[in-house]
Parts: sequence; C-alpha cells; structure tokens
Amino acid sequence: MTQQNSSKNASGRKYTLERTRNIGVAAHIDAGKTTTTERILFYTGVIHKVGEVHEGTAVTDWMEQERERGITITSAAISCGWTARHGNFAGIPHRINIIDTPGHVDFTAEVERSLRVLDGCVAVFCAVAGVQPQSETVWRQMDKYHVPRVAFINKMDRIGANFLGAVDDIRNKLGGNAHPLFLNIGSEENFGGLIDLVRMRAYIYDEADRDGVRFQDIELPADEIERARRFRIGLVEALVNFDDALAEKYLNGVEVSEEELRRAIRDATISQKFVGVIPGSAFKNRGVQMVVDAVVDYLPNPCDLPPICGFKDDGTQIGVEPGDGEKMAALAFKIAHDPYVGKLIFCRVYSGQLKKGEAVYNSRTRKMERVSRLVVMKADQREDIDIAYSGDICAVVGVKSVVTGDTLCDKDLDVRLEPPTFPEPVISMSIEPKSKADQEKLSIALQRLAEEDPTFRISSDAETKQTLISGMGELHLDIIRDRLFREFKVEATAGKPRIAYRETITVKAEGEGKFIRQSGGRGQYGHAVIVLESAEKGSGVQIFNEIVGGVIPKEYIKPVEEGILEGAQGGVLAGYPVVDFVARIVDGSFHEVDSSELAFKMAGIFAFKEAMRKAQPILLEPIMKVEVATPEEYQGDVVGDLNRRRGQIQNMENKGGLCAIFAFVPLEAMFGYATDVRSLSKGRASYSMEPSHFAQVPQSVLDKILESSVKTAARSI
Repeated sequence: MTQQNSSKNASGRKYTLERTRNIGVAAHIDAGKTTTTERILFYTGVIHKVGEVHEGTAVTDWMEQERERGITITSAAISCGWTARHGNFAGIPHRINIIDTPGHVDFTAEVERSLRVLDGCVAVFCAVAGVQPQSETVWRQMDKYHVPRVAFINKMDRIGANFLGAVDDIRNKLGGNAHPLFLNIGSEENFGGLIDLVRMRAYIYDEADRDGVRFQDIELPADEIERARRFRIGLVEALVNFDDALAEKYLNGVEVSEEELRRAIRDATISQKFVGVIPGSAFKNRGVQMVVDAVVDYLPNPCDLPPICGFKDDGTQIGVEPGDGEKMAALAFKIAHDPYVGKLIFCRVYSGQLKKGEAVYNSRTRKMERVSRLVVMKADQREDIDIAYSGDICAVVGVKSVVTGDTLCDKDLDVRLEPPTFPEPVISMSIEPKSKADQEKLSIALQRLAEEDPTFRISSDAETKQTLISGMGELHLDIIRDRLFREFKVEATAGKPRIAYRETITVKAEGEGKFIRQSGGRGQYGHAVIVLESAEKGSGVQIFNEIVGGVIPKEYIKPVEEGILEGAQGGVLAGYPVVDFVARIVDGSFHEVDSSELAFKMAGIFAFKEAMRKAQPILLEPIMKVEVATPEEYQGDVVGDLNRRRGQIQNMENKGGLCAIFAFVPLEAMFGYATDVRSLSKGRASYSMEPSHFAQVPQSVLDKILESSVKTAARSI
C-alpha cells in the first residue's frame, strides 16, 4: 500500500479502504442471484448452513413474502470477509459488502438505488437462457452508473448449459467485451471443475463433498491443455488493446506472467473496457469461490474510482474524495421501517467518518439532525457500531426528515451528491379501507410505504374521491397490499388495476387564454397566447419564452409556465397527463392595475387547453417488452395468444428444447397473463416483462376508455 493511500485510512478501522469492496449481485429473475449470494456467505463463514430460495431459508430473502414466493423483493445488505488464495492480494483479508438485488422488473427501483452506491457488481446469467430481457435492463443500469463488473454464468449443471454461448450472448446482445477467466470442465450432469486461465491450473470438485468446500488444485489434464492455451491467448489478446506494457511483451513473444495478467485484467475491468466471465453452479456449490476471488482481485475498491460527483448550492460541480480524513459526505439511498428500531436510513459513506451521537447536515432541508444509532445490517439482523468509515454501507437511526437521495454531510461541506433516478409508475388501482378504524391506519401505512419505495405513488381521484396507488406492475401492487395487511394490520379492498395512459399532440396549434374578473374593487387580468408543437418521444415537456417588447412583464412569465404545466397534468382527451410537447409563449397583454400572478397562471391553463384541443391529441398506452420461455410444443399456442393480445412478435430463439419468444404487448392486455400462460403450457412456460415505450392507442380501445371515463364521471356526480 502506498503512503498516499495509507493516509486515507483512520487508525481505528479494521479493513482499510483498499481492502474494502462494495458489490452487488444482479441479474434477470431466476438466474440465481440469491443462491449465489447465499453460497458466498457460506464460503466466507457468515453462515454455517446453506439456505435455499426454494425452501424459504435464504438469509437475504428475509421478508415473509420473499420466502413464500421464492423471489427477492427488497435489496438486502450484508457484509462478509474473504482472504484471496492466489494473486496480488493472496493472504490479505478483505471486507466485502454485498447487496443482493431483486430480478423482477416490478422492483427495479431496488436495483437502481443499489447500483448507485456500489463500486462493482457480479452480473449473473443462466447458462441455458444466456442474456434475458431483465439482464439487458440491469446491464444498462450498470452502464448508467459506470459500475465495473464480472460475469458469473450460473446453472452449468442444467441440461442445455452452454458457457461459450452465454459469453457470446454478452458480447452480441449487451456489447460487453466479455472473455472467459475460467473454462468449464464438462457441462450439464458432467460439470465437474474449472480451468483457471490466469494460473493455467485445473480445479476438480470432490463429488462426495456436497458443500463444494474441497476441490483439487491440479496440473491441467492432458486433454484440456490445447483448449486452455487457445483461450488464454484470446484473453491476453483482448487485454493488449488496453495495456501498452502487456502489448509490448506479447508482440515480442515474451511470456506474460500471472501477476502482469492479473494487473491488466483489474485495470481493464475497473475502466469498464473488459468483462471477465466465470462458469459455475451456485446450487451445486461450484465456481462460487472463484467469483469471490475475482471480486477481490478485479473489482475496484473506493480509491480506484474517480471522486464521486457533488454539487454546491450555486450549481458548481465538485468531486468528493474518498478518505477517512476528509469532510463527511454520505448518500441516503434507501429507507426502511423496522418494527423494533423505527426508521432506518441506509447510507453509503463516500468520505469522512459518520459517528454515532453526532449531528449531521441534510443539504436538501438545510437542517441539522442527530444520529442516535449506527448499525451495520446483515439482512434483517443489526449490529451496532460507533463509527462508519469512508467506503462503508450502514444504516442510521434517529434522523427524521430524510428521503431517498438526500445527502448527509458536514455543514461546512454543504454538498449534494447525485441521487439515483427512478422510472415512472405504469399501473394504478384504487384502494379503500374496509372500516373507519382502518382509515387512519391506511393513510399512515401508505405514507410509510411511499417513503420506502420511490416507484410507489399515492394520489386521489378528484372525480371519484378515491385513493389511488400506483406502481411498476401487478406484482408490485400485490406485494404492497400484502404488506398493508401483514405489517400494518390494515384491512383494505383494491379496485381493478388502471393503466397509466398518457396524452400527446400530433400537429402544431395556437391557443389563447384570458382570465378577466371584475368584482367592484381591484379585478383580475391575465392574457397569454401560446403555440404547442409535438416533440420527440421521451423528450418530456419544454417551455420557451418568446415574448418581445414586454407585452407580458417578466414577473408574469413564470406563472404562465406554471399554468401550462398544471394544464398538462390532465389532457383534454381523457384527462391523462400530457407528454412530449414544446410550448412557446408568443404573445399576450397585461393590465397595470388588475394583472396578477394568479390571473396569468389561469391564462396559461386556458391557453394550453385551447391549443391542445386544436392540436389533434392522441392517447398513448404503455407497451411492455415481453419474453416468454415455453417448451417448443406449446410455441404455436403461446404465439397465437400473444397476437390476440395485440402483441407484436419481434423474435424467437430455440435453445435446448425451449423456445424464447420476444414481443411487444400493450400493458392493458397483460393483466392475468401469468394464469393464462400456465394454462396454455400446462404450467411449463414462464414469462417476464418490463416497460418499453408508449404507443398510440387504437381507436377501438380509445372508444372503450372514453366510454369508461364518461361512466365514472357520471357516478361521481
């Protein structure tokens, strides 16, 4: 360790920054993330008996709903220690903070906020299915937050497992520069070991040792030498593009040493130019130790990465350096409510030291709050600590006015770290308490759940006076209802799911809004003329002030803009939010005495509504990217059913007796699909879906929506 790096560490910490790894385990649903995490915890000594997802005994799946359904719903943080057996860090104990993330798209916010605070990630793929739709989503999220990664090709023991096919999938579908660090010895039922391409050694597992703790470290078998050499050359050739010293040795025909190769892999991985791939089977306890070695060897410590980006109050960008001696800055990335402790704020400490009993500054609220307790989370267990150091992930108890994305820091630093971003909800439903006694409890429970989950929203329908809850999918809202009953003891009934439609315009149009009131004394006068134009998909709302000559004074421009934005909350077609348009404020007039901000805001609303009516509005519906994996004999039935649901088949792939069908299908047509696809395939097909884009609603569907809106409005009168 250099003197420079040593100065970044306080004397009291057990593991230095250089010996700390903050990683996530992320993948498509059912690729084996939680099983892999469980094996890592077993091999690192955190647990002494391996838990299983299908038995409901996995440590990181601690919620009742997770154990019942066999899926991960909330990201769980847990720490472990590992001493690498080979390479540059051999014999040096390291601390690994792991976050096990959900795979289901309904809980994508958990992945989003976890990746925001992690330094590296293990991307898990199924050896049979390769890259799946949610794999692509997770990969894009890693790219978004610049997270270095290694890939673990899991389920090598399954029929149809194809390690090199999965590596090609990562290259072709994800654009990752993926190359094997290990090769599999055998596959499917004959998967018995791995070849280490860095050490050029073979690891053969003992069939009698079901825990996979014992394996032989031997010379390469004679029949594997040629294959190993070929792939090692390919590994070196992939790295010489990023390492001049390695390139020089390679071009001169000099043998590359193990230490040089490890250094080149580490540098290329941290710079996100390279993805090392490891085969294995978490369920059969094979290859997981090699994954943990790769985490220590190749994924970055907090000092390896650029300073985290922060912003001062005036918008000035600054870099927050890691180091225990720096001023404290931590990002609150998750909120949870513990029945015994109360509100838990999960934080990643980026610089300085966060201490129990000290006051911290919230740069958003501009208030100081005291930290009453500091804990390190081990799934649902807590361990009290006095100090969290730079690079640590911990939970804070005692601070009140904190929301996801807030920065806690020293007051004289006063910086805001870039928060994670979250997708908009795509589905909503009404929810009502069964009794008056449940009314207040429901309100408190919903507020707490919304505080925990940024993709869960609460609103009220002005027409029906109902409370609406919105989320990322049917499963998301189903889990919310289940938690209301189990955790908060609230009895509530839910209405039919509703789609988060959007409205937009198709042609350019002008609208004029006047708000004039005379009532004896001072009146109200506001007058604005705007032009609406359609914009590119996903561009949102843009407003430009093109007033010349002061026909509308500057102080009234902002109220007009506010009026346009308020008008866009409910379109003229069916009352849904309006998206993807440009509004230009081009003309208007004012009265020296009667004009006011309120009058111009109302003028903005009226002008927007008039312009939109002229702009040939259309209704947009959310389209889902759907993948169905079905045995080939049911392929025709599944495709026919997707077509009946207005689906557009994009592609079909056949792998190992299974057909993967990729399609775009309107969300409206996907309600109840889980039951239908099981019925069509006698329970043998599975599917996943994620939001893709918005598209125009066909006229026949629009007529039904408008008819339903009229009936709802009539009932509310």
